[in-house]
Amino acid sequence: MVHQLSRRDARRIAVRAQLLDAPRPTDLLAVVRHLGLVQVDLTAAVAPSADLVCWSRLGSAYARSDLDALMEDRSLVELRGVLRPAEDIALFRAGMQAWPGPEPLRDWQVEIRAWVEANATCREEILQTLRSEGPLPARALPDTCAVPWRSTGWTNHRNVTRLLDFMEQRGEVAVSSRENRERVWDLADRVHPDGGVVPPDRARAILEERRLASLGIARSRGPACPTEPLDVGEAGEPAVIEGVRGAWRVDPTQLGRPFHGRAALLSPLDRLVADRKRTAELFGFDYQLEMYKPAAKRRWGYYALPVLYGDRLVGKLDATAAHRDGVFRVHALHQDVALSGTARTAIWREIQALARWLELELEVD
Repeated sequence: MVHQLSRRDARRIAVRAQLLDAPRPTDLLAVVRHLGLVQVDLTAAVAPSADLVCWSRLGSAYARSDLDALMEDRSLVELRGVLRPAEDIALFRAGMQAWPGPEPLRDWQVEIRAWVEANATCREEILQTLRSEGPLPARALPDTCAVPWRSTGWTNHRNVTRLLDFMEQRGEVAVSSRENRERVWDLADRVHPDGGVVPPDRARAILEERRLASLGIARSRGPACPTEPLDVGEAGEPAVIEGVRGAWRVDPTQLGRPFHGRAALLSPLDRLVADRKRTAELFGFDYQLEMYKPAAKRRWGYYALPVLYGDRLVGKLDATAAHRDGVFRVHALHQDVALSGTARTAIWREIQALARWLELELEVD
């Protein structure tokens, strides 16, 4: 059976699956387990993305120290820039063992493997240092690389940083904590929980099922994403969306459920808007993160937050948390659609709530 959905149906499924409807959830660990992941990004024009994602769901029930507490007790672990439930590490162990990937390798994988092998001595010294001294930041680890890391980007000559990234992918080291935003590394077997290895095909199927439960509706095949795929393979059931091309998969548990929307302010990296093509197709919402654009070319602001109201993305909030001045400064609320009085009131209440959560006074330019 192929489910026939309107765009409104699809939007409501997506919003509800992302826990952005009403009422709000109350348990942070349950939220992260349902979402599957929370991306770590330390840009703090308003607040770090992971904190914004959690606050968007839990509201005032979320404190900014709560994620750190779950990492400290090892309920959550960081893997490749993403916070995940610790028990999910079992789903990635087969990939770690097969690093840099199953044969046949691509050229870039062969090059990375050769670079790591050329620096085997440095790798062993890092492991020995962590084994004897305990958790350390990258700057405290020895750089005895025989072959430097070459890049046209910011990682050029950041030998230890890149080697740690690959050692993390191999399952040898893991992020133990963050101190002043800096990753602190330890041996993976001190951070990751004990557990078996889920076979690759089964692990992929489980991850696709969980991804669909989190997204509600997604493409069978989607665009590449550096943190987590945005497609769901054969999970769920087939669907078509009125006026939207392509093959979709829907979580059948989301079908036919009532929808009660609310206002929400989202991180630019929120999974509801992470797939920009899907966002445009389902919500008719044009959005780009403009922090890397020259100021004169920005339409909505340095770190504009997508604004959700009900099942529609209705605008962008251009705002800055100016902690030195003690204010949460709203530069503009860009409206994509005409807002009713009720919608404007709900959105401004959410803006006021964000200022309170940040412990800042609200200031409107």
